[in-house]
Amino acid sequence: MKIKVKDKEFEVYLTAEEISQRNSQLGQAIAQDFAGEELLVIGILNGSFVFMADLCRSIDLPLSATFIKVSSYSGTESTGAVRSILGMEEKIEGKNVLVVEDIVDTGISMDYLIKALSELNPARISIVTLLHKPEAFQFNYKLDYVGFEIPNKFVVGYGLDYDGLGRNLPDIYQLSTPLNQ
Repeated sequence: MKIKVKDKEFEVYLTAEEISQRNSQLGQAIAQDFAGEELLVIGILNGSFVFMADLCRSIDLPLSATFIKVSSYSGTESTGAVRSILGMEEKIEGKNVLVVEDIVDTGISMDYLIKALSELNPARISIVTLLHKPEAFQFNYKLDYVGFEIPNKFVVGYGLDYDGLGRNLPDIYQLSTPLNQ
């Protein structure tokens, strides 16, 4: 099935059912790895909000949740520049932190964030991402939990957007027309 978001056509890449099943698996793995411990879950806005909500319901642990904002995207391209972290009010010193991202492609935003959070002396920082684009990844830090590895194509849906639109789609769609059209 194809859909149109703004001026681009997209086709289904991952169904809502596939995403739900993988979220459950990720939640179980995280609960097992942090068994007996508390967890501070930090979602990266705007894209992670849908994934984080579903993921938190799959983690059987005492946890608290908050959101911060970092971005290196404009339209369908990474700008390569990270803006400052907005909204980090919680004290994370000595805490187990799970950073939730919708997608890690170049890794620029996450690299910036890991360095900034590390300066606040958490006990542990782990990263979970729903999607990872290994072809685009420019760093060598560890992604602790990866939902799906995908090709280096633009995707939308399930929290991911194209110029602000498409976040409410239950499936994840991949761009089906060339970006230059």
